[in-house]
Amino acid sequence: MSANDNVKVIQSVYEAFGRGDVAAILEVLTDDVDWASEAADSKGAPWYGVRRGHVGVTAFFEGFGSTMEVEEFTPAVFAATDTEVLTIVHMRAKVRASGRSVSMDLHHRFTFRDGKIAYYRGSEDTQQTVATLRG
Repeated sequence: MSANDNVKVIQSVYEAFGRGDVAAILEVLTDDVDWASEAADSKGAPWYGVRRGHVGVTAFFEGFGSTMEVEEFTPAVFAATDTEVLTIVHMRAKVRASGRSVSMDLHHRFTFRDGKIAYYRGSEDTQQTVATLRG
């Protein structure tokens, strides 16, 4: 796939995320996708750590969605090649249990194989996230 095609896939993933449509996201992932947000061994948030396959990615979104309510999710930058897309996204969200908010830029790296996302790594301001979750 071309760099532009890959960006379109990521844009569709972000649109599906905005709708809460995890099934649409799973459609563009390889069966053996390697998906991780933040440190692989971190327990700072329910969505941190490495997830594998569709079951793992579903657990990632369940962990995030049950904990946080997204108030803003604005992709600001896309950089792409025929195999990778890097993005910067501004996100503002609040903790469902406490109403406390976070506002930060997220950095996402997606790697494609055979037209589907095979690898994802995301980073965020973990100190802010953990502090907001702990209150």
